Amino acid sequence: MSRSTLFSLFLLSPLLAISQTAPAPYGALPSERQLRWHEMEMYTLIHYTPTTFQNKEWGFGDADPAIFNPQHFNANQIAAAAAAGGFKGLISVAKHHDGFCLWPTKTTKYSIASSLWKEGKGDMVKEFMQAAHANSLEFGVYLSAWDRNDTRYGSPAYAEAYREQLTELMSNYGNLFTSWHDGANGGDGYYGGKNEKRTIDRTTYYEWTEKTWPIVRKLQPMAMIFSDVGPDMRWVGNEHGFAAETSWATITPKSTTGKTPVPGEVDGSNLPTGDRNGKFWIPAECDVPQRPGWFYHADQDSKVKTPDQLFEIYLKSVGRGGGMNLGLAPMPDGILHENDVRSLKAFGNKIQKTFAKNLAEGASAKASNIRQNHQEFGTQNLFDQDRYSYYASDDQVLQPSLEITLPQAQEFDLIRLRENIKLGQRLDSVLIEVWEESKWKPLAKATSIGANRLIKLNQPVKANKLRVQLFAPVAPTLSDFALFLEDKTPFTFGTTAANKLDKKAITIIHADKHIPAALDNDPHTFWETTLSAPGYVEMRLDKTYTLSGMEYTPRQDGKTSGIPTKYWIEVSIDGKTWRPVAQGEFANIKANAITQSISFGSPKEVHYIRFKPSENLSGDKQFSVAEFDFLLK
Repeated sequence: MSRSTLFSLFLLSPLLAISQTAPAPYGALPSERQLRWHEMEMYTLIHYTPTTFQNKEWGFGDADPAIFNPQHFNANQIAAAAAAGGFKGLISVAKHHDGFCLWPTKTTKYSIASSLWKEGKGDMVKEFMQAAHANSLEFGVYLSAWDRNDTRYGSPAYAEAYREQLTELMSNYGNLFTSWHDGANGGDGYYGGKNEKRTIDRTTYYEWTEKTWPIVRKLQPMAMIFSDVGPDMRWVGNEHGFAAETSWATITPKSTTGKTPVPGEVDGSNLPTGDRNGKFWIPAECDVPQRPGWFYHADQDSKVKTPDQLFEIYLKSVGRGGGMNLGLAPMPDGILHENDVRSLKAFGNKIQKTFAKNLAEGASAKASNIRQNHQEFGTQNLFDQDRYSYYASDDQVLQPSLEITLPQAQEFDLIRLRENIKLGQRLDSVLIEVWEESKWKPLAKATSIGANRLIKLNQPVKANKLRVQLFAPVAPTLSDFALFLEDKTPFTFGTTAANKLDKKAITIIHADKHIPAALDNDPHTFWETTLSAPGYVEMRLDKTYTLSGMEYTPRQDGKTSGIPTKYWIEVSIDGKTWRPVAQGEFANIKANAITQSISFGSPKEVHYIRFKPSENLSGDKQFSVAEFDFLLK
């Protein structure tokens, strides 16, 4: 080697050393499987069991397996619709709370093997897996810990059987991207004909950390484990699909009992927001059904979420650093309704058109400080479409600013920011300003940037110069700045809403001045009262009508007082002779406080009606209702 070459390397050696001095990681960090999950952004959850054929939300575990016999089941139609929506994964509800297993398990006779579908020789989990892969989707499974059919539930034998079921699913369906578990466990069930309530100690019964989750870790090391508390992704605390405006990927799970928090036994107060500097990286998964309910109900065909509603969910889930998990509900014949398919396709088109062109492409940026003044951490990394290349400041510069100049003025209403989360969630907040009338004016601000932050402006703005001010306790590592304009392609459904009785025809027979709130067509108002014996609400119609059913809308203020979980309904023509027409439960009403539809089985002549809540969430005699509606034949 010549002297001149040695001399050149000597001069360059400080720069080479500097290029290796990246910011030190900050706080809890994501695992490799969590990084892959963040990149997926969206996936679907398919609810399809005998509960579909019973027109219920939660099956009681008493359905005859013979009713599960879809005539036109087509897993590919369902998977193709999800793929058309831009979703990257499909989760099969392999077993819901009714206990019916969609694969031929060795652990129970209450499975697909006892159904008439394919003469008991089918495997629906396998067909969902194959369809997912055929449509370039990742595949995962949901296995309910609660089993309302199994007579062993509550004993150690069931917990062992549950782990055997999990082992089967983790072993026989290829690489899985998630193993999904929720917190519903313990309560009323069929339990092999016992028809009773069974309670368990949720903190110890399933031995989650000791025996159950290790099965997933061993057999599917890249599968994300979902539950109220993670350990890989957490429930966001609601079923609307929205993370909080400030939603940290880090959290320290809290218990309501002082014991270790586990699924179904966790203080949910910090689930929507996470915790700044939480102990663990457990980002929020935002689960929400495409329809009001998770299972198919024909009377919800006109209530399928529109592409615009799905886009709002996307902005408030993926756009707040979480994941979007959309529930799809096949009809009894085994395919998605036309409205679901149309909305998914239009949503996929909206996503594609909105994000097809980054309006900040070709922009340049001037930073108030660049880490070690080295291009490795320069502003060009903001525009290279790489989540993990990044701009960074020196360690002592905690509030740097970036002046961004676009090649030409652009109209936009969406701003996307990302951090290099391999180094942790570092930014506390950002302030974005626009250059107007020869001065900087505030445009938008946000907290908890993380893996992905989408800021939706109230209206489009046209500009060619912006400034981003960063605020962090350590050197920030911003990896992406992008601008987009939301696509506004019109969309309509072909079906009409249910025919409802005019509420002027309804009188509630009760001495309470707040009754009108139950009949004002405003779900944000509600009537709350105490129901003394005999404990029902009686209503009189102005004449006799033929009704097919009714709807009960619970209070929408986030409180649970007076919301019924079980009910019975009687009707009368003369107000003297009464006959029962419906009895049941609002199984998932606590987590998903949506309008509950009640069928009378067949159309009934009704002049008077009694609605009796036989059990409620508050465990007292309180009753609350936002709206009563009656469905005309």
